[in-house]
Amino acid sequence: MLKAKVLLVGPSECGKTVLANFLSDATETIGGEYNPTQGVRFESCWPAMMKDSHGVVIVFNPDLPSHLKELEVWYSSFVHQQRLQDNQCLLLAHHKPGSGGDKGRLMLAPSLTKLRLAHSNLDEEPEDVRMEFLKFLEGVINSMSENRDREEMSIIT
Repeated sequence: MLKAKVLLVGPSECGKTVLANFLSDATETIGGEYNPTQGVRFESCWPAMMKDSHGVVIVFNPDLPSHLKELEVWYSSFVHQQRLQDNQCLLLAHHKPGSGGDKGRLMLAPSLTKLRLAHSNLDEEPEDVRMEFLKFLEGVINSMSENRDREEMSIIT
């Protein structure tokens, strides 16, 4: 059985914890008050977090222009520097409750346009979010399996 390490990263207050709890079927609910996740906001921790990762979900709030500007930094740090393939990355535009959830065309940097982009709105389409994540995870597992097969073939030959 393959085990995948998938990171959920992105700017502050974009919904990473809410999405992680939803995708993991956590029963804890988060009230209306923002409570920042402790200990992971410091770049000095990033190398330890990235070690042996197989995939990255970059979460952002598409309604905040500052989040769109930060996407390239997250991609560069967590995907490009780790030499992950683009199919091992998912951009998740997380629409917060009451934001309207406009799924219009986002102005992404050229390096990000080849990545899979999904929109999430847990109030309106929670199962669509889960299905997008499962499709992404299936791709990550397939990449891991292909890499393992290549390694085994290189040992044999």
